[in-house]
Amino acid sequence: MQTENIQEQKLVKSDFKQEVIKDYKIAVTSRECSLLGRREVLTGKAKFGIFGDGKEIPQLAWARAFENGDFRSGYYRDQTFMMAIGELTIEQFFAGLYANTDIKEEPMSAGRQMGGHFATHSLNEDGSWKRLIDQKNSSADISPTAGQMPRLLGLAQASKVYRHNDLIPEDNGFSNKGNEVAWGTIGNASTSEGHFWESFNAAGVLQVPMVISVWDDDYGISVHARHQTTKESISKIQAGFQRDHEDAGFEIMTVKGWDYVELVETYEKASKIAREEHVPVLIHVQELTQPQGHSTSGSHERYKNEERLEWERAYDCNVQFRKWLIDNEFATDDELSEIEKDIKKQVRDGKKAAWSAFINPIVQERDAVLPLLENVASQSADGVFIKPMIENLKSTKEPIRKEILETVRKTLRYTLKENNDAITALNQWLNSYSKEIQYKYSSHLFSESAQAATKIEAVAPQYNETSEEVDARLIMRDNFDAIFASRPDTLIFGEDAGEIGDVNQGLEGMQEKYGELRVSDTGIREATILGQGIGLAMRGLRPIAEIQYLDYLLYCLQIMSDDLATVQYRTAGRQKAPLIIRTRGHRLEGIWHSGSPMGGIINSVRGIHVLVPRNMTQAAGFYNTMLESDEPALIVECLNGYRLKEKLPVNLGEFKTPIGKIEVLKEGKDITVVSYGSTLRLIEEAAVELERAGIDIEIIDVQSLLPFDLDQEIRDSVRKTNRLLVVDEDVPGGASAFILQQIVDDQNAWRYLDSKPQALAAKAHRPAYSTDGDYFSKPSADDIFDKVYAIMNEANPLKYPKNY
Repeated sequence: MQTENIQEQKLVKSDFKQEVIKDYKIAVTSRECSLLGRREVLTGKAKFGIFGDGKEIPQLAWARAFENGDFRSGYYRDQTFMMAIGELTIEQFFAGLYANTDIKEEPMSAGRQMGGHFATHSLNEDGSWKRLIDQKNSSADISPTAGQMPRLLGLAQASKVYRHNDLIPEDNGFSNKGNEVAWGTIGNASTSEGHFWESFNAAGVLQVPMVISVWDDDYGISVHARHQTTKESISKIQAGFQRDHEDAGFEIMTVKGWDYVELVETYEKASKIAREEHVPVLIHVQELTQPQGHSTSGSHERYKNEERLEWERAYDCNVQFRKWLIDNEFATDDELSEIEKDIKKQVRDGKKAAWSAFINPIVQERDAVLPLLENVASQSADGVFIKPMIENLKSTKEPIRKEILETVRKTLRYTLKENNDAITALNQWLNSYSKEIQYKYSSHLFSESAQAATKIEAVAPQYNETSEEVDARLIMRDNFDAIFASRPDTLIFGEDAGEIGDVNQGLEGMQEKYGELRVSDTGIREATILGQGIGLAMRGLRPIAEIQYLDYLLYCLQIMSDDLATVQYRTAGRQKAPLIIRTRGHRLEGIWHSGSPMGGIINSVRGIHVLVPRNMTQAAGFYNTMLESDEPALIVECLNGYRLKEKLPVNLGEFKTPIGKIEVLKEGKDITVVSYGSTLRLIEEAAVELERAGIDIEIIDVQSLLPFDLDQEIRDSVRKTNRLLVVDEDVPGGASAFILQQIVDDQNAWRYLDSKPQALAAKAHRPAYSTDGDYFSKPSADDIFDKVYAIMNEANPLKYPKNY
């Protein structure tokens, strides 16, 4: 019996030895990639490098606690972790550094992000979901400091929803009864950002399975922690969040970043607490180093003294791990030296393979066009100028696509006045090649799947003889009721959205009917409301995040722009977050509640559909449409429309407003007037008086700003009327400038104009308070009449005389 126990102990130790040696190999591999990666930047093969050196050992401990179904929301130091979970190879590391546009070679972003930004594939090639529960998941990284924190909150909250929503089938592919943990990482200096604090507080309130690792190496780029954090310690100042027997909160842990055993124990404990109890955890990983400094843009020797550098060399986590292995007789110095030697070769070979995979296709593209170029040069009168360019391209051992296209386009410029088969062939090659390569850099801004919003067929609202005129808010409320009843994966949350049914009663009674899990109030924290939505949507749920008023969108615009709008693009279509953002605006009064920053919004959120319904029936139809799609959208309801009367459709939850389609509200022959939202009612009011003055205007509701008039129907209207006015309550040069550019430039409507295209916008200042403030700040029906009449007066002063 005693012999069996001894053998069992030997077996356990043997297995453990294999595991720790495996971890050491990963740590050394990651470090060698960092070192060689820096050299590749300095030689010019890569543009920029930011690496995870100095953070290897805590990431190995973290990887041991990370399970299938879990999600990571991290920052650009986590390469060791990605290697440890089997989602980053040496070749893929260098492919990211070189910006290889082949998603098979560079699966993180197909070359769209700089190295160090990691992701796993949540989607198949056709845009359908994979079974996320069967794989280890990483949401796609972004660079903005602490920007990953709000999304982390939503990824964690999804586990809570799946655990407590019994209407969602157990075998859903996204969650195993909510047992998944969302793991976040952030540098110690980045915890100074507001997004960190907002997310941290919200996680404590919501009690979600979230573990935040703070990698603390005492610096934020070159700035020491004493300038970053009170008491120079995030765990000390967060101590008030520590849970106790009376109050829920966080579990807060500290651990040395070079102590392998303590790290493994800490991460196992954190995983158990978060996974089983749904309690958030902070792990402050201290005494870490950054051997190569912040990035390839500078040297840390500039801001660290020799004493600090000496400490970093001694307490480098890899050095300490190596010492621990030898001291505990898991390996000898010679054995580890042999491992290190072998890994150096593996990394060099992997780097060479990645470079070959990157450069060989480009060389082949270059070689394919050389004969075409030479053919043009041989027949051109300017061949003497073209041939040196060709020779220069031919002699370039490692060309880039920019150099290929520059040579081709310059050649064609030399032959502008010539015309022969050689030039035709080169032009054909250029058009084909440009289209093919441009796609590598520009695809998947929006979904390219069968569920793309623009592919969802419109369904008209239906009415019968009993359909009655009701307050428009009831259309919103009853449509949400139909949505929640038929779609158990939907949920809505925001300030005042729960108990009172939102400030305009569009959710009246919904929380009582569907519970706090699905219809919930939040704190006043717009950035994390948005982040909740992103994370929930990334895990297969269909969230609607409510931002109370349009102006408040500015609090979360950074998250919308840098994260949500780029999810599909920055993963080349391998992740999605079909979040709907609900807000309300238009024709409010007062500086802080009535802005219409639409120009800023639409130019910051390309990748999100921006929908601007003029009434609640349209708005409800947009919710129904977007819930059928796999894309994010912002829906701006008209704040002054909830109490207006609209007919109640009988097909609630089913009718769908089309995306990217305009609606002609009134046909006319003299001038096309284009607008959206609440302003359309003022245009309709002005149209009555204009008709008395003999002017017949055509009124067009754009309905959606992104995308804009996909069928170019406004151009057709201008072809008929020959005049164009855009009316907008945004500031001059805001959304009206965008609309004019779309119509005049993209749709080429300029060729049909007999008068200058004009815009009537709000004043350049924020709107003043009161009814008079609105009248003198934003376009009124009087302003619209005068503007249209002035255009017609200029065109025909005899027919439309002015006396003022």
